[in-house]
Amino acid sequence: MNMIQIILIAIFIYLASIGSIIGNTLGWYTLGRPLVASFVVGLILGNVPTAMIVGIPLQIMYMGNVTPGGAVAWDLSYATYIGTAAAIVFGNGMDATGLIGLATVFAGIGGLVGQLMWNVSYALNLPLNRIAQKYAEAGDTKHMYIPNVVYGQIIGFCCRFIPAVVVLTGMTAASTQADFATLIPAWVTTALSTFGGMMAALGMGIILSFLLKKKWYITIFLAGFVMITYFNLSTMAVAVVATIIAVVYFNIVTKDKEVQA
Repeated sequence: MNMIQIILIAIFIYLASIGSIIGNTLGWYTLGRPLVASFVVGLILGNVPTAMIVGIPLQIMYMGNVTPGGAVAWDLSYATYIGTAAAIVFGNGMDATGLIGLATVFAGIGGLVGQLMWNVSYALNLPLNRIAQKYAEAGDTKHMYIPNVVYGQIIGFCCRFIPAVVVLTGMTAASTQADFATLIPAWVTTALSTFGGMMAALGMGIILSFLLKKKWYITIFLAGFVMITYFNLSTMAVAVVATIIAVVYFNIVTKDKEVQA
């Protein structure tokens, strides 16, 4: 990759993020989808066929990735752009299976870097609330856009564009030596993996805090956990059983209320 290609991919990594200047519909939910992201990388690097070979599996793999309440457990767009670029840069002479495996490995690295930068971005955006509050208290509605549109976008761009350029430049340097080990130091990947695991647990905790409104709801969660872990049922089977139980419970409660009325 040359520097122009690196800059273009890094810009798209920013544009495909939540809250980018082009909005979530065109950004996160369009440019951030693996199939679209892979196509964009293929156009930039001049190898669309290879990009599509890895883009379709990545789309299927990350289809269930969601961001409930802003809890980004995995940075999907970062993972796809980095993973697809790596498959094209390092995948010369590889078959489809090798390309997909290579893209998956580097998508994991990209996703962890992106996840880390999301949390850095969240932390840096906290002071912007005070700036917006000052404008609100002063009744200065003309400048209310500044904390979000100006400062917020600068923070978001720096947290996405700069790390992406560093990673992509490292990939390019490593490709000239055919040495994957020089891409990212071992201690960095270890730290990112540890941090990523913690954030995944935090994201699940946030989701449960919204779902478990009453203490006894925890038994429902544990029942599903036991069914999957110890009875080896699939998540789809557990979802069907849960739906049946929910419908029966709703009908019983509804009938009891009608009788009492």
